[in-house]
Amino acid sequence: MNEQTTLSDNTATSPYLVAALYHFVSFPRFRNIRDPLQALCEANDVRGTLLLAHEGINGTIAGPDAGVMTVLGFLRGLPEFSGLGHKESRASKAPFLRMKVKLKKEIVTMGVEDIDPTRVVGTYVSPRDWNALITDPDMIVIDTRNDYETALGTFQGAVDPDIKTFRDFPDWVKSSEGLHNKKKIAMYCTGGIRCEKATAYMKEQGFEEVYHLKGGILKYLEEVPAEESLWEGACFVFDERVSVVQGLEQGDHKLCRACRHPLTPDDLASSLYEAGVSCPQCHEVRSDDDRMRFREREKQARLARERGQKHLGS
Repeated sequence: MNEQTTLSDNTATSPYLVAALYHFVSFPRFRNIRDPLQALCEANDVRGTLLLAHEGINGTIAGPDAGVMTVLGFLRGLPEFSGLGHKESRASKAPFLRMKVKLKKEIVTMGVEDIDPTRVVGTYVSPRDWNALITDPDMIVIDTRNDYETALGTFQGAVDPDIKTFRDFPDWVKSSEGLHNKKKIAMYCTGGIRCEKATAYMKEQGFEEVYHLKGGILKYLEEVPAEESLWEGACFVFDERVSVVQGLEQGDHKLCRACRHPLTPDDLASSLYEAGVSCPQCHEVRSDDDRMRFREREKQARLARERGQKHLGS
């Protein structure tokens, strides 16, 4: 369902290899893998988040090339993940502060039982063929990501469901007037995993002609030249880079440490922005006590930096 891709880059200026991966498969022994996988990542200075569930694995890890490849080799050594693919990019700074291997009910949470992408799923469309597909006048293009992600960028002409979480997607489908009259539907997300379930759900709901972008936005930004791209803006990523743009170069967005919302340059220039304390998205919903607490946290982080120490709460 996914494939390995490799970006060539200067490892001297971008020493961290970032590997995004997911794989849907029946994996009943997932609980037994957590501890050895956690230990292996820590031993190889690999950080990030990996989710394990009955339905497979999902996550992103980063670290030295040799460490990341060791972890990927361990996973592919398991019979369930012999066909595991991953997508690579590079980062100049550590994209993650910790390593977390979590046990979950789902590797991507939709909250709908019996949705199985290994049984039924939409038609995969390569990034090179995506432009022709979404410019078809009979095609409705749907962004399956959350509202704070779509705010940073989207494909030209795409429908934004304006959802807070992926759990809201099924309700949006049911409440969208006229959607069931559409014969052709194309869907996309960051790396492809949400569309595995979204297209499976749409097929289960009776939609017949359903497509999705193979490898997601990240694969599109990697493969499609800027002069041909129909992508507008940046793509939110769930690590310290915050966003990437064409060619998977790091974007110019920052993260609000109070609410974890991605911030644009305009947000950073706002009078409501205070590093580590507030931003235009959360200023009105935080109390003065909250802001005092966040200021103290920011102070401790600054003191730790001055001592040459890491402060994981920063």
